[in-house]
Amino acid sequence: MKKATPLKLVSLASVSLLMAACGDDTAQNGDEADLGEQLNFTITGIEPGAGITETSERALEEYENLQGWELETSSTAGMMGQIESAISNEEPIVVTGWTPHFKFEMYDLKFLEDPEGVYGDSEYVHTMSRIGFEEDLPEAYAILDNFSWEVEDMQGIMLEAQDIEFEEAASNWIEDNRDTVDSWTEGVAEVDGQSIEIGSFPWDSERASAQVMLQVLEEHGFDVTLTNVNPSILFQALAQGEVDATVAPWLPTTQGAFFEEYGENIVDMGPNMEGTVIGIVVPEYMDIDSIEDLPANE
Repeated sequence: MKKATPLKLVSLASVSLLMAACGDDTAQNGDEADLGEQLNFTITGIEPGAGITETSERALEEYENLQGWELETSSTAGMMGQIESAISNEEPIVVTGWTPHFKFEMYDLKFLEDPEGVYGDSEYVHTMSRIGFEEDLPEAYAILDNFSWEVEDMQGIMLEAQDIEFEEAASNWIEDNRDTVDSWTEGVAEVDGQSIEIGSFPWDSERASAQVMLQVLEEHGFDVTLTNVNPSILFQALAQGEVDATVAPWLPTTQGAFFEEYGENIVDMGPNMEGTVIGIVVPEYMDIDSIEDLPANE
C-alpha cells in the first residue's frame, strides 16, 4: 500500500512558501505549469481498495494531460488533513471526492468537469442481499426494501459525527426523522432476537447508513451484526451467502465492476439513495474548471 510520504508534504510546503515569498498567486490565477509544480503533479486520494481510487487510476490513463500525474493513496482522514492545510493557506490541492461527504459542508469545493466521462453521471446507492434472504428473514427484507433517504440525510450524520460518535449521530437522526423511519417499518411485524448480518464499507458515508439501519433493525427486535470490509470482499460474501444484506454499494460506476462479477448471485433490491457523485475535486478559489485544465507533466 502506497502511503502519503513526509517527503512529498515537505516538498509541497516548501514550494508553496517559496511562491508566497515571491508574491505569486498561482494557486488562484497563475500559470498552469507552475500549478502542476506546486502540486508535484499529484492527486491526493484515499484508500487503495475504494472504488473511486480504481476509477481515478483509470482517469490517469484516459486523460492525456494526466498521464504524467500520480495518484497518492493514503486514507480519508489523511486526505481531509491535507485539504484543511491547503485551504487554510489558500494553496492549491487536487483530491478525489464524492458526495455525500461532510467536506462539502465544511469547505467551498467544486467538482472538475469530466469531459471523458470516466467518473460517470450521478450514481445511486443500492440495497442488496444474498439469495434466499427474503424467504429466511422476510421482516428484515421488508424494512431494507423500504429503506430510502436523501443525500442531505447522510451528509448531516457525517458532519455531526465529526464531534460525536457515529452511533449517537445516527440515533439523533432517527429521532429527528421518526416519520421517515416509521415509513420503512410500517406494517412489518416485530421479531424476537432473529440474527442478521449487515455488510458495509469502512468509510464515513457507509458508516452513516449502516448505523441507521443497524439501529432501526434493532428497534424492531433483530440481533444485528455489522461487518465492515472492502467492496470486493463484501460482494463476494453476498454472492456466497456469508452476509445477509447491505445498503452500501454505489452503482453504476463506483462498484460497477464488482456487481458485474458477482451480480448473478446477488439480489439487487434497487436504489436507497440517488444523486451521489464521484470525481476530482478542488477548492473554489482555484481558477480551473475541468480535469483537462490540469497541466501535463512534461
